[in-house]
Amino acid sequence: MHGLDSFVAVGDSFTEGMDDPAPNGTYVGWADRLAAMMSTRQEGFRYANLAIRGKMLQEIVDEQIPLAVSLKPKMVTLCGGGNDILVPGSDADALAEVYEIAVADLRAAGAEVLIFTGFDPKHTPLLRSLRGKIAIYNNHLWSVAERYHCKVVDLWSMTVLHDRRAWSEDRLHLSSEGHRRVALRAAEVLGFKSDEEWNTPWPPPADEDWMTQRRHDLKWAREHVMPWIARQLRGESMGDGLAPKRPELLPVCGE
Repeated sequence: MHGLDSFVAVGDSFTEGMDDPAPNGTYVGWADRLAAMMSTRQEGFRYANLAIRGKMLQEIVDEQIPLAVSLKPKMVTLCGGGNDILVPGSDADALAEVYEIAVADLRAAGAEVLIFTGFDPKHTPLLRSLRGKIAIYNNHLWSVAERYHCKVVDLWSMTVLHDRRAWSEDRLHLSSEGHRRVALRAAEVLGFKSDEEWNTPWPPPADEDWMTQRRHDLKWAREHVMPWIARQLRGESMGDGLAPKRPELLPVCGE
């Protein structure tokens, strides 16, 4: 895609950049990394990131999409619904209808839209039970992309992200290397060439016996999964009270 001189990212923690720490205490993430790549190829490039951790899809549609439309960017990236799918009893079909409203609004405003599917949790304990729901949701997203002529970053097919090193300690957010690979994949989908490959094989992992892996899984469930469930039951979010890290379209300036 040529002429993309402005880019707005909307979504939740994935797009905000958790857990890819920046020196100033915020997060970098795939969107910031993608913007940096795009800025070297497009004069006058500007970028905004409205994503906030913990946001549900309806919140993204209500709070971020109108602001993204008002900024009049050439491109918007949209990834949302992952937090909703984690909630027991959520409906992938209903979520897709909400998602389509967002895409329709963005396309009506004249923006190109880059869609992201959900990850495949095949290798993640507890979360692998959600594979069917995520697959249904993803099928809807592909259909939305076809109807509205959107490009798609297919996270489900990125088997390189099945390696644990692509994820942070909580296994819910990408590591810095995971974010880097997603940024490279998104750049490829957009037609930007890079000397780096997103699917470069990982080095051989360190050996880990079954008991050690089991202890790690139990520790992960206790320290990360259960607190997340507890927050949902209390109606709380990690993003409560937070503002977008980059609410205006501004030059990247070598970040």
